[in-house]
Amino acid sequence: MKPFGALLSFEEAKKVVEANIGPVTRTEAVTLDDATGRVLAQDIKAALSIPPFNRAAMDGYAVIAQDTFGSSQRNPNVLHLIGEVHAGHTPEENIGQGQCLQIATGAMMPEGADSVVMVEDTEAADGQVKIFKAVYPGANVGKIGEDIEAGKAILKRGAILDAGKIGVLSSQGISNITVYAKPEVAILPSGEEVVALGQKLEPGQVYDINSHTITSVVKANGGNPTIFGIAPDDANELKKLISRALESDLVVISGGSSVGERDLLTGVLQDMGQVLFHGIQVRPGKPTIFAMVQDKPLMGMPGYPTSCLINTYLFILPALRSMAQLPPRRGETIEARLSRRVPGSVGRKQFLTVSIEGDEATPVFKESGAITSVAEADGYIEIEQNVDLLEKGTPVTVTLF
Repeated sequence: MKPFGALLSFEEAKKVVEANIGPVTRTEAVTLDDATGRVLAQDIKAALSIPPFNRAAMDGYAVIAQDTFGSSQRNPNVLHLIGEVHAGHTPEENIGQGQCLQIATGAMMPEGADSVVMVEDTEAADGQVKIFKAVYPGANVGKIGEDIEAGKAILKRGAILDAGKIGVLSSQGISNITVYAKPEVAILPSGEEVVALGQKLEPGQVYDINSHTITSVVKANGGNPTIFGIAPDDANELKKLISRALESDLVVISGGSSVGERDLLTGVLQDMGQVLFHGIQVRPGKPTIFAMVQDKPLMGMPGYPTSCLINTYLFILPALRSMAQLPPRRGETIEARLSRRVPGSVGRKQFLTVSIEGDEATPVFKESGAITSVAEADGYIEIEQNVDLLEKGTPVTVTLF
């Protein structure tokens, strides 16, 4: 039985991880339709002005604004209709004094016209159009380059591509874009009692939960997860599996981080690289390991599902977002009051899962092996390590999952 080393505080452990995590700088080209949520790896300048021509912003009539001055419901000005133009077509007529052209929204403005009278402010009959409302020059017209000016920067490297930014790229006719590659995350479950999904459970065995909860967090935060086979309880075989996994940017091992006589992970990592900490002053999740092996970060997570998942949220999620060049996750918080008395965990910072009903936070943590401690929770509260008891009704801040 090997004891834990000196336990780090939660804050110290976070700093150690942050100091050893760097952004992935590999790039790849993806189609625009596959670019949602990806991080742009290049500055983009506009090759085209948008709109690329002066165009009607409303259905109506293209006119010379001066010809409409003084128009009213009682005394409309009357213009001569010389034709029409539809969106996607080039006007064949130029507008002269006293003339107008029927025009559709988005259609190119004819030469000579400087504004559009909306159709509801007109009445057309026998080649004549009555104008009931005056317009000013430029009214209801989208000017060339009004939205995007050719040659100007439109998106900067590091932008997260969402629907609006993809719309900007589409306006330039861009169909493929260079983005940063997603961090590759190798996930290694361990333990002789752990069985992959789809296999038959024998007495004493449990299905692999951690690989799939970690995968969910990785996918939601910019990473590309790969689940490896279940790590054997053999030092040489474990080294081989870790060596393969080190082709990824981040390695996460669940289980094997506690201090039992058959827990090999700490010794294997010390042989292969440098263990930067083993054990954190938190509950749940005390037996967490962080190591650097061949310049790659490796986290050993507790085997119990709740401990593993909460520490995945607390450590892997922010580290992964940093690697993926995504901004820190903005955790939404709400204020509530405890629905019952809660003991603290003196000496360790506690992350207690809670459900929310009305303005009350009800603890739902059962024990570290119960995945429903997270599944039934809306979020968690933090209880500092010097607190031994929180009374019913105590105001708390809940960080929502």
